[in-house]
Amino acid sequence: MAISVSKKRSRLPKKAEAEELGSFISVLSKLLYRVPAVLLVLVLLFLWSSSTTIISGNIVHVCVSSRRLNNLYCLSAGTQPNFEIPVSIVHNTSSSSTTPEMVDVFVENPVPIAGNSTGNERDEVENAVKIVEEQLRAHRSWTANGNAGDCNGRGVFVYDLPPKFNKELVDHCYDMIPWMDFCKYLSNVALGEPILKLGKGWHQTHQYSLEPIFHSRVLKHPCRVYNQNEAKLFYVPFYGGLDILRWHFKNVSSDVKDTLGLELIQWLESQQPWIRNSGKDHVFVLGKISWDFRRNNKISWGTRFLELDQMQNPIKLLIERQPWHMNDIGIPHPTHFHPHSDDDIITWQLKIMRSKRKNLVSFAGAARPGAPENIRSILIKQCTSADTGKCLFLNCDSGDCRQPESIIELFMESEFCLQPPGDSPTRKSVFDSLVSGCIPVLFDPFTAYYQYPWHLPEDHTRYSVFIDQEDVRSMKVNVVERLMKVSVREREDMRRYIVYELLPGLVYGDSSSEFDKFQDAFSISMNNLLERISRLDSTSVN
Repeated sequence: MAISVSKKRSRLPKKAEAEELGSFISVLSKLLYRVPAVLLVLVLLFLWSSSTTIISGNIVHVCVSSRRLNNLYCLSAGTQPNFEIPVSIVHNTSSSSTTPEMVDVFVENPVPIAGNSTGNERDEVENAVKIVEEQLRAHRSWTANGNAGDCNGRGVFVYDLPPKFNKELVDHCYDMIPWMDFCKYLSNVALGEPILKLGKGWHQTHQYSLEPIFHSRVLKHPCRVYNQNEAKLFYVPFYGGLDILRWHFKNVSSDVKDTLGLELIQWLESQQPWIRNSGKDHVFVLGKISWDFRRNNKISWGTRFLELDQMQNPIKLLIERQPWHMNDIGIPHPTHFHPHSDDDIITWQLKIMRSKRKNLVSFAGAARPGAPENIRSILIKQCTSADTGKCLFLNCDSGDCRQPESIIELFMESEFCLQPPGDSPTRKSVFDSLVSGCIPVLFDPFTAYYQYPWHLPEDHTRYSVFIDQEDVRSMKVNVVERLMKVSVREREDMRRYIVYELLPGLVYGDSSSEFDKFQDAFSISMNNLLERISRLDSTSVN
């Protein structure tokens, strides 16, 4: 087993660092009062001053960052295989005869395509990619067309779960992250506090707030029914992501982490709709990445909720899908924009189309010195060494990204926004850039192309630029110079498509929103779920 440990010094000012360290130690010492004082201080000093990653093969186990975690960016670090996907070209291939067993082998032993790869390895990778693309085609085939908004025979039943599965998790927000106030992010029906500087509908929304946001909308869905016998689709409002989040920084056993999920399954198995169809007509919406729910005997991070036998039949909507599971479907990360009406969307569309884009390229992020294969450091160097006005780097490692308005304003002033993988393939920042009219530059097809079949089109060239991360890593391409070659006409065409065609379907309206001209991310998801369930032959469900 290969183990690597990397360290990164905190960049906080000494006084602020000392104050924050003191606060951090004070809180955690109450939690760990049984640990001998000297040992506790040594452990805390190590954690505070370093970023640690432990890797077994290609599986990252743990990441503890010295960042202040206002956006908790590192919380999901290390929960997934090293996604070099395994492709150097984005394919559009036909059907494959690859078996699930072949995919399982690939997942356990991911092999990036490289110059020294064997023919068998390349074939295995290509077959795995074909399976992913077949799944996405199946997901797109469920897209609702003329039936959108039709509730006839398409009732949605919302389980009234015991509060411990949702409401009580929100109520304990004060204890979720030991050294920060997480409650402010879950206020206002989980939209967070308003951001007046950006205008109407903008909020301090946390990237892991999807579960309560979606729940609040389902409760008011026009197809909601209160009689189980009238329902076609059953929604289970379990806040599984918040359940995981509350254990991130607590020293508890795997059994404790799994307790609530197992109790939920036990509760569901007493419900007639679940028994009748073995959960095939049930849907879960989970606000963290799929890997966080797929702990196995090789890692200790997260829970094993999605690995349970009972969870294989239901549909799971997640901000990042596990690409080898047909019933995982990616839906957009929550952005900071939550319009109430068509007018709110139109007003914002006009504003960003008129925005003066003085930067050709921008990158809001931080390096990953503990992940030598990550291309962020290369991109930062290319950006900062470019001619004045060509590329602007917003260093999130120094705290410059703590205010959402800083990032949104940067994106509104940029033509292209660099979106390399971070702690996992997907990035909330991709949706922030799209909502700001900034063309995302992607380096891994799993960041978006293989994730969101209901909300992003199959032709990714209409809204993004793809540059193979292997070409960046091997210094075959300078990203800024490559983007300078994209014509003004091409940029304008892509931006118009992003703003007028994609943007409305990438944002989640507020809890009482009403749209006539547009479908938001929630409406698209619900309409497609209902379309899927209505198409299922009764013999395949019953």
